[in-house]
This record gives sequence, C-alpha cells and structure tokens, in this order.
Amino acid sequence: RPSTTLFINNKQQTTMKILQSLLLLLPVVVDAKWRSRVQRAKAGKVHEEHDDIHLVVNKVGPFNNPTETYRYYSLPFCQAHATEEEEDAIAEQENEMIMQRHTKEKREAALRHKQRMGESLIGDRRETSPYEVTFGDSVDWRLLCKETLQTKDLEAFKTAIHNNWFFEMFVEDLPMWGYIGDQSDDLLDEMEGSGKTFLFPHLHFYLGYNGNRIVSAKVTTDMDRRVDITETSKPIEVQFSYSVEWFEDELEWKDRMTRYADSRFLPSSFEIHWLSIINSFVLVLLLTAFLTIILLRVLKNDFSRYMELDDEAMDEEESGWKLIHGDVFRFPQNMTLFCAAVGTGNQLICVTLCHLGLALTSIITTNRRGSILAGIVVLYCLLSVIGGYSSVKLYRQMGGKLWVRVILLTATLFPVPVLAVFMWVNSVALAHGSTSALPVTAILTVSCLYVFLAFPLTVLGGILAKNYADPEFHAPTRTTKVAREIPTEIPWYRGRTFQVVIAGFLPFSAIYIELHYIFASMWGHQIYTLFGILLLAFLLLLIVASFITVALLYFQLAREDHRWWWTSYLNGGMTGIFIYAYSFYYYSHRSGMSGILQGSFYFGYMTIISLGFFLMLGSAAFQFSLMFVKYIYSRVKCD
Repeated sequence: RPSTTLFINNKQQTTMKILQSLLLLLPVVVDAKWRSRVQRAKAGKVHEEHDDIHLVVNKVGPFNNPTETYRYYSLPFCQAHATEEEEDAIAEQENEMIMQRHTKEKREAALRHKQRMGESLIGDRRETSPYEVTFGDSVDWRLLCKETLQTKDLEAFKTAIHNNWFFEMFVEDLPMWGYIGDQSDDLLDEMEGSGKTFLFPHLHFYLGYNGNRIVSAKVTTDMDRRVDITETSKPIEVQFSYSVEWFEDELEWKDRMTRYADSRFLPSSFEIHWLSIINSFVLVLLLTAFLTIILLRVLKNDFSRYMELDDEAMDEEESGWKLIHGDVFRFPQNMTLFCAAVGTGNQLICVTLCHLGLALTSIITTNRRGSILAGIVVLYCLLSVIGGYSSVKLYRQMGGKLWVRVILLTATLFPVPVLAVFMWVNSVALAHGSTSALPVTAILTVSCLYVFLAFPLTVLGGILAKNYADPEFHAPTRTTKVAREIPTEIPWYRGRTFQVVIAGFLPFSAIYIELHYIFASMWGHQIYTLFGILLLAFLLLLIVASFITVALLYFQLAREDHRWWWTSYLNGGMTGIFIYAYSFYYYSHRSGMSGILQGSFYFGYMTIISLGFFLMLGSAAFQFSLMFVKYIYSRVKCD
C-alpha cells in the first residue's frame, strides 16, 4: 500500500509539472505568433519624397452581405510583384512606358498585420500586399504580376463577381473599396442566359496629400482593361496591373474621415435626420402634455374626492386605485429575477449614455476601426458595478435574503444570451471560412475582461449595496396579509394584450425614422456620425416609454389590479420587441442580405440588441412607475 501511494503521488507530481510547463509555454507561443505579425503603418506620418507607402489589403465579400467577409487572398490575387525584367517585357508588348522606380524594398504579401481588439471584433484581417507605391510618385502603369488562371481560379472569380463581391484596402487608416468585376449590361444576353463576366485586373489609386501627410485615398477600376472570364473551361492568362496618381488635397489631416461621411451619408439624409428628430420631439411634447393634463386632472379629482370623505363613509366610498392601497406594495413573484433585470437594465442605460457621450467628445470615434464595438465591451465591464449595486439594493429593500444569488443572476442575465448567440454565429462563420469568426486572441481578451473585470465589479457593487445602501423600502401604505381578489371582467381596451401593443407602438413610432439609418449603418456600408441626434433620440425613447407605462399603470390600478410590478417592466420593454419585429421587415424589404451566414449574424445579434432595449426600457419604465405609485399613495389618507 505505501508503494501504491508513492506511485500515485509521483504521478500527480508529474502531471502538475506537465501542466505548469504548458502554462509557461502558452505565453511564449502566443507572443511568438504576435511578434511574427507585421507592425501596422502609423497614420499621420510625415513622409519624405519617395518614401515607401504600404497598401494594406483587408477582406472581400458580397456587397449586400456586409458581415459575410473573407480573407483578401481567399481569391487568387497576386502575392508577389513582377520583376523588373518581366515588367519591361510586358511594357514593350503593351506599348507602355515605365517611370523611374523608387521602391526601396520588396514587400512580401499575405503577412498578417497587428490589429486592435475592435478591428478583430468587426472582422478585419489586414495583410500586406505586393504593390510598390512611393510617396509623391505618380505611375501611369506598372505590372503587378502575370498569372495563368486555371479553371478553379476562374470559377472562384466568376462566382465572386456574380455575387457582387467587393474588396477593401487601406492606406494607413484610410479605407478604399472597389468591385472585383462586373457582368454584361447587354439585356439581350441576359435574357438568353449568355451574359458575359468580366474581371477587373487593373486598379488605379488616387492618393491625396496635404503637408506631406496622406489625407485621402480612393481606388477605381479600368473598364478598358477588363478581361472576359465567361468561359472557365480553359486557362486564361491575365496581367494584373496598377497605376498611381498623386495630387495635392486641401483637406486637413484631422478632417480626413469627414469625406467618407459626406460622400456616403450626410447630403441625402442630414435634413431627413433633423425632420425625423423634430417629428419625434413634437410627438413627445404632445404625448407628454396630453398624459400630464389627463393624469393631473384625474388625480386631482381623485385626491379631492378621497380627502373630502370622512372616516365613517370611508369604507363605503372607497373605490378605484385607493381601494388596493393594502396590496399595491405587495412585492412581485420571482423577486430575484426581477431585481436582476432592473439592475442589468440600469447598467445598460449607463453604458449607452456613457458611450454616446464619449462618441460626442470624439474619445470614441468612427476614425478608429472597431472602436464603437470595443467601447461597448469595455464600458459594459467597467459599469458592472452599477448593475450589481442597483439589483442588490432593490432586492434588500424587498426583504430578500439570498443576495448572492441576485449578484450571480445579474452577472449572467445579459452575457449568457450573448454567449449563446456568439457560439452559434461564430461556428457558422468558421464553417464558411469567414473573417467574421473571431480569432482566439480576441476571444481570450473579451473572456478575460469579463472574468477579471466585469464579474468582480458586479460582486463589488452587490457588496456595497448590502453594506451601505438603505435597506428600507419606505412604502407609504401598509401591506395586508391576504391579497385582494382581482376583477376578471374588464373591457377589451383595458386588457393586457391591447395595453402591451400600445406600450410598444407609441415609443417605437418616435424612433422609427432614425432607426432606419441606424440599421443602414449597422448592417450596411454607411458611416454613422450623428451621435448628438442619436443621444437625443435615445433620451426621447426613454421618456416616451416611461410616460406611456405610467399612464397604462394608472388605468391598471383604477381597475383594482395590484399586480403592476412585472406589468410595468414588460410594458416598458415592449419597444424592444417592436424593434426586433422591425428587423424582419428591414431584412426582407430594405436590404439585399441573404444566406445562412449573414442571416445568422443579423437575426442573432438583433436578438441581443432587442433584448438590450427590452432590459433598458423596462428598467426605466419600472422606476418611473415606482415613483408614481409612491407619490399618489402618499397623498391620500389610508387606514
């Protein structure tokens, strides 16, 4: 027996040593993989004449499916530049003149670039390209490479062109887009099914500079040099070439990104944005004034009637919302889930407001690729303390004892659905070989942020609420031991179904127009920059949802229904359901998206976004409702 014990101990020690060695080796492997990547070109560098300019390729994919993207070199593009001898020979055949070459180094293609977390989250996979471009040196024609495309390569290009694929490149941090090819515009050929397919092998780069800094970049294709690849059964020899045109641009370097927004977004929609926000603001004013006048008049009559009653007639005359004063502060069922939902909603509201505030101050900006998404992740983790604090505080005020359970539920209520959706869409992306699948480093980064930042801060918030928050609920009336029976015979317009529709539709109508542009930015190629309007629209949405919920709450209490806790939360959050329903309409009627990959990303992440709005608006509506209920019951005399 001693020998057996010794053997087991030795085996355990050996296993521990192996695990320790693997753990020590893991950072070395990751660091070696990271160091093997190319250092990104710094934006805003002041160049000297003839400095090498690195053109970075990023990804390709269908234009109508912005999430369905693949590595640039998943298509058989050139990965090595032609030699000087090859260029001279082809130039003589094509009667082209090659200017003096100023390139100082040969660039190896398909080497991965170092990326920020936000760039990885949005599917960027930047790689080096073999293009030889030097600062200030315009080039009329240069040969990139001469390739004999086999049937497999031709089929890949042809399929991409038929699916309207585009490519994306970068010069420093300036993106450029172009189409890989085109199909025949001849209507007769298309009707006969014999339309031709053309590949664009020549790219022309327009590069603008101001004060020796690159401030603008654009790429175009040359229709005169297109190659017919309709017939793919035989190999075709294709000459890939490029030209460069440098020009002096008046655009300041700090304003280099405004041209993208101007050309793609603002001229056609800026006035519509203001009209939509004015329309929403007028709707909010009218709705707020309408509800305020009605509620104040009704409540004034109720207060007058209840105050004028003497003690002897009180029992005979009590009716309406005053009748349930002994039940209205009866705490809801599933208190743990309810408090966690309120706390998570408060956290998401703070994340949204802080994120929009940082965007307005340009700390988070569209100039940095992926900074919007990365900012949401970091802010959610940092503000987890708010979710833990508010959920445990409310739970303690309701007399709950299992506050640790509330913390755990608050920490997982939103991340678990996000994780479930991510596992599905990431698996689909991996199966399709798309760059939308997150790399391991990005997954580890986000996981560490949650485990070592978000979760501990949620626990910290809960502990602070347990030790320092006011544990008293301060209800203005006492709760009876036996709950009052709720009337069942009510008109249809006072029923739950009708109220839910009204509670979701009115706030949704206040943001409907702006929502279209947000969708076009999220699921398209437009750049959204009007964060001030977005902040105003979000505040209007919170106000409208809260006011509608309070109005519906009054009618619910007037019919002697005291189960208002969950009802007020659900009424407020119904706008999130309407947003999700609108996503189906947008997908089928306002976008050209298709396919299982794009559909998985679209409907999966729209589920998460709609859930976020449900939690935020439900939390805001409940807290407004709680203040309303406490106010009206504190103003009347109750036994």
